[in-house]
Amino acid sequence: MPRENYQEKLDQLRDDVVAMGELVGERYDAAIEAAATGDDELAREVIEGDHEVNETYLGLEDDCTELLALQQPVAGDLRLVTASFKVITDLERVADLATNLAGYGGPDGGVHPAVEFRELGEEAAEMVADAVAAYEAGDADACREIAARDDEFDERCRRASEAVVRELLEADRARNEAAAEGGADADAEALEASLDEVSRALLAVRDLERVADHAVNVAARTLYMVENDDELIY
Repeated sequence: MPRENYQEKLDQLRDDVVAMGELVGERYDAAIEAAATGDDELAREVIEGDHEVNETYLGLEDDCTELLALQQPVAGDLRLVTASFKVITDLERVADLATNLAGYGGPDGGVHPAVEFRELGEEAAEMVADAVAAYEAGDADACREIAARDDEFDERCRRASEAVVRELLEADRARNEAAAEGGADADAEALEASLDEVSRALLAVRDLERVADHAVNVAARTLYMVENDDELIY
């Protein structure tokens, strides 16, 4: 392969990874909207559209394999190809989490009110988008900044989970008091509905935290690509 064509393929790989990031971002944003509003039709669209992300991932995986096998890149080029392979893997997993998130909206719309679901979802989306932008620009400082933001995001997720559990305990205490006054049948029905809502909320928070973790992974691989620095890789 002529040197010019080889460089074009490296440039195209980077562009295609960025395009995959944009596609995943669109799917993820739709998932947050579906869960926040309880839109079942939109949730189905997110789930059924996951195959497009999977096909994109497999095509880029083939591109990375071909560059490694046929060109045997070294130094910076090798780091670009291997980092790109890792980045698309994380992006594909964000898309998988989006299919989970799309289904967490309740029958009456939204996730448990104790969870600032839309705000957390948008913050995680920004982290992923910023990580992809850092990959595109080769911005090492942005990579470190994204990793630093993750600590605060984890803390927000922890507080959200605690708030959900606290409300469950308070509601359970109120139901026990009502049951003592002869409302046992209504108590059992309310408990089942409450447990379902709490379960969905805790799963949603867990998956949002994982999305942010994948953003950090993208940043970590980008930092390694740019500076041969593995400080963020864990």
